[in-house]
Amino acid sequence: MNTDQKMRQSTSASAYGGRAGTDAGDGDPPVRAKRFWSARRVPAGIVALAVFAVSGLLLYDVAAVRSGRPAMRWREWLADQLAARPLDDPWIMSGAALLAALGVWMVVLALTPGLRGLLPMRSPGAGAGAGAGAEKDVEEAEAGVAVRAGIDRTSAGLVLRDRAMEVPGVRSARVDVGRRRIRARALAHFRDLDEVRADLDTALHEGIHQLGLARRPALSVRVRRSAKSKG
Repeated sequence: MNTDQKMRQSTSASAYGGRAGTDAGDGDPPVRAKRFWSARRVPAGIVALAVFAVSGLLLYDVAAVRSGRPAMRWREWLADQLAARPLDDPWIMSGAALLAALGVWMVVLALTPGLRGLLPMRSPGAGAGAGAGAEKDVEEAEAGVAVRAGIDRTSAGLVLRDRAMEVPGVRSARVDVGRRRIRARALAHFRDLDEVRADLDTALHEGIHQLGLARRPALSVRVRRSAKSKG
C-alpha cells in the first residue's frame, strides 16, 4: 500500500461519551423537559373500529343462534378446534403467546410518549441568569400560558449539516441526530484531518448550542479523506 492510499484511508475521530447536556464550555445547564405525547388518534380509531366490528359480528351470531338459526361456520369451526385441541397444543400456545405479545405492545404504546422524532427545546429564559426572559416566563406562567417548543430530528440534522459544510476542507457531511447522541460523518478533500475534525467539532458544538435543546445530546465526530482527493 503506497502513501497516497494510506492518506485516503486515514481517519480522524473524536467521540464524547459523557452524559448528554454536560459538554464542557456550555454555559446553559440541562433543563428537565417532558417529551411530547402523541395524540394517537388514528391507531386508537383503527383499534376501536376493529373491536366494534368483531363484537358486532359475534353479537349478531349469538342472537341468530338464540333465535333458532344455525351459527356461522367460522364460529362452529373455532368452537370445534378449541374443544378438540389440548391446552399444550402448539397452535394454542402460539396463539396465546401472540395475543399476549400484542397486549403487552399495546400497553407499552399507551404508557410511552411517542413522537421519538421530536426533540424538546428549552423554554425562553430557562436556566440561571435568564434576566428579562425569565421575567417574561414568570408573567406567562402567572397568566396560565404554557410555552413548549420542539424541533424535528431530521430538521436538526439538516441545520447541523449546513453548519458542517461551512467548515473549510469539508467536501460532504452527514449528521444523524438521535435522542441521546449526534453522529457526524464528513469527507475532507484538503487540509489536515485533525484540523478539519477540530473545526468541525467546534462548529457542531456551537450549532447544537444554538438549537436550544432542553437535553444536550452527546456528540461523535468522524472525518476521513475523500477517495477522489489527491495528495
